[in-house]
Amino acid sequence: MMKKHPQLAAVSAAVALLAAWMPAQAAVSVKGIVAGTLFTAPVIADSPAQATSGQTAASVYAGATVCFDANNNGVCDAGEVSAITKADGSFLISSRVAAPLIADISTAATNNGKPVTQHLVLRVAADQIAAATKSPLLPAAVAVTPLSTEVVRMMEANGTNYAAESTALAGRLGLSVAEALADPATLAGSAQTAVMQESVALTNRWAYASKLVDRGDAASVPAAEQVAMNVEGIPRYDHIFVVMLENKATLSIKGSAYAPNINKYLSEGNQFTSYFATGNPSEPNYTALGGADDWGITDDNQWNCGATGANAVQDLPTPDKTQPGLANSPFTATCAQATNHNITGRANIFNALSKAGLQWRTYSESMNPGQDFRTDSIADSAVTAMDYVYAPGTAGNNSAAIGNPNLQLPLPAGLYKTKHHPGMAYQNVRSEPGFKANNRTLGGGQWDGAMLAGSKYAIPAGYDLDQFGTDLLSGDVGQLNFVVPDQCDDMHGISVPGTDKSTGKAGTASDCSSVSNAVSPTAVSPIITRGDNYVKVLVDKIQASPLWRNPNKRVAIVIMFDEGNATSGFNSCCGWNPVSTNVDAPLVNGGGATSRDATIAGYGSGNKGHGESIFGLLTNQASAPKGLVDSDYYSHFSFVRTLQDMFGLADPADPFSYMNRSKYTQAFIASNLALLPEYAGSADAHFDSVRPMNHSYVFPTTYTQRQSGDVNTAAQTGPDATQVNLWSLK
Repeated sequence: MMKKHPQLAAVSAAVALLAAWMPAQAAVSVKGIVAGTLFTAPVIADSPAQATSGQTAASVYAGATVCFDANNNGVCDAGEVSAITKADGSFLISSRVAAPLIADISTAATNNGKPVTQHLVLRVAADQIAAATKSPLLPAAVAVTPLSTEVVRMMEANGTNYAAESTALAGRLGLSVAEALADPATLAGSAQTAVMQESVALTNRWAYASKLVDRGDAASVPAAEQVAMNVEGIPRYDHIFVVMLENKATLSIKGSAYAPNINKYLSEGNQFTSYFATGNPSEPNYTALGGADDWGITDDNQWNCGATGANAVQDLPTPDKTQPGLANSPFTATCAQATNHNITGRANIFNALSKAGLQWRTYSESMNPGQDFRTDSIADSAVTAMDYVYAPGTAGNNSAAIGNPNLQLPLPAGLYKTKHHPGMAYQNVRSEPGFKANNRTLGGGQWDGAMLAGSKYAIPAGYDLDQFGTDLLSGDVGQLNFVVPDQCDDMHGISVPGTDKSTGKAGTASDCSSVSNAVSPTAVSPIITRGDNYVKVLVDKIQASPLWRNPNKRVAIVIMFDEGNATSGFNSCCGWNPVSTNVDAPLVNGGGATSRDATIAGYGSGNKGHGESIFGLLTNQASAPKGLVDSDYYSHFSFVRTLQDMFGLADPADPFSYMNRSKYTQAFIASNLALLPEYAGSADAHFDSVRPMNHSYVFPTTYTQRQSGDVNTAAQTGPDATQVNLWSLK
């Protein structure tokens, strides 16, 4: 019999002793790090010299309490094994019982050496720890991050497991699971960028969840995290594309043979059938979409009109004719008017996204190559295209044209208008360092083919006529994207004069006339057909993109109009000005006290409404509800409130966290009625007030829907057939 080597015998004995000891001492051991991002918010200011960009860095949390959360309540309870993270964010912790891990980050902790300003709880699934355990002899290496927390939340929301949800999160970001759940500091390049951007967005959500628990609005951290991802019932989306159309009431589009594509999208997706404009004409509506108020503006004048004193334009330089390349610009340096069009020091959706570390974009069609975004486009006789108009139901190719194929049309002025930019009126938006980069081109225009052959503007090297298409392929889009066709493709209409090449006679574009404004579903309206076909081009482009086709990304398309055309009846609702008076003023809060801000000249002239129009919603989520209708009353203010909820920008418990008139809920109006005399004696408080577009209100059985003068369908009586939230993801 062979004698066992003494050293081997000693090793065997040690292994046997260790195996006997381990089950009684430590079933789970983790040597990890609590990591995330340190986001330094941008300085938002009217002065470009004072405004700064936000900065994001990979970070670690020191002084955080880490524990095994045996009862999964998101709290390090007495008796649960815990440890404190070191200066480098690291910790070592062991427990006899396998359980989720949490990091409780109080305001006594630091983030990259900076004070933590908001209590935060991060989590790791027990299955993630198990997956990271390579040997019973070695502790698992785990990063506790905002993204590991999202995996746990998704497991709880969907009733699934770690493998499924970690794969889904990684798929959302286009990364491996290991990259998605890593300490951001260990990554590089696009992987690090993707993780840090997601980390910033999720940190905002988890801080809000902790706030809900701390003030008693949620029973536990897991419950609060679900609320934080569905603020006022509005789920978080990764990207939303808002396709803006012009000046058509519901009855002009719904059921029209000249808008088959839009009607198809309405039936395939979801539709809000009582959506009201803010005012007339266009500019007040776009300004309201940017910040939930039109600030008394009642015309389409350029954004420096009435901009004097405290409201003086601070753009440097101003985009006037003296600037290089702008000799033909229509921008005028002075514009005397009583109503101020340059909104200073006011909250808006663009600044709010930037301050939260999120991105926005506006994509505008048919700008002159190289022009300043702050000026309207100009006529250019060197850029020409042939006339065309499409028959009803065609897909939009020139062979189906019923216009004059010999009519040559020089590029007209005003295809791109600054009045159709939701952020243009806000000085602090134009002052953002990223303003120019966030304003981009939108292709598909009638004159695109000739745009780069010659131009009155100097064409920049490598100029991209369709940055929208390029960005869709690369994924470099914003969380919020306004997609704005030109004044022919948006159904607005302008006169486009041209010359018949065969006869030399003058003519006018057959499908871009504003006079062909349909007033019934059977009216012939070539501009509606043109706009409908262009909407199809845009929707097809979005739906063909990797973003839309990624089922782990939550993407939505909104198809909407700036206004209807009502001049009688209930022209608007939902936070607008219900009486004709110039005495009302917006409410502000300072030092905990609410007061009226009477400093805005002509404020009471605005927010009067201009009827109802189409609002359709498409999502890329296969399990989301489809083909449903919400007939509750909403407005541009409601949509802005919905966007604030969607991107985690406000807190329903704090009305003043919502911008401008989006805070005018029924409860807010009732509690501040003494300061809102225009709402005194309201006959229908629900109709008058703002709410998120969450379909939570049920019309009483005997309630008859109120409609504006541009709707000819029968008024609904009683509740909808279903109260499903049309934004739901499943």
